[in-house]
Amino acid sequence: MNQRLAHISLLVREYDEAIDFYTKVLGFDLVEDTPLTPEKRWVLVRPKGATGGCMLLLARAATEEQKKFIGNQSGGRVFLFLYTDDFDRDYQLYKDRGVIFVRPPKVEPYGTVAVFKDLYGHQWDLLQPA
Repeated sequence: MNQRLAHISLLVREYDEAIDFYTKVLGFDLVEDTPLTPEKRWVLVRPKGATGGCMLLLARAATEEQKKFIGNQSGGRVFLFLYTDDFDRDYQLYKDRGVIFVRPPKVEPYGTVAVFKDLYGHQWDLLQPA
């Protein structure tokens, strides 16, 4: 058996504000932005320099029920883990771009890590593995 995760769906309020945050603030690449209907688009982003692997599918919440979960898809836990090859560079860059860190940098046996919130409040680990 050969399987892999392709995309993780992330609920967002609006496509364009999400694209702006992920590309201009976090520096991700916009991989695809394809209109499916007048209201729905297929929007994929991934960290700059990543080749292959899992991407985020930015999915606009379409119902009131879905809107309730924007920013809280993991029940308040860290939801996504962004690995970096240079923690200090990315930590400072994100701070300079206004990203809010809710836990300061800490050196752990597995690497250097800090927790930040995205545009909607999802918590992310910024992590440089040891």
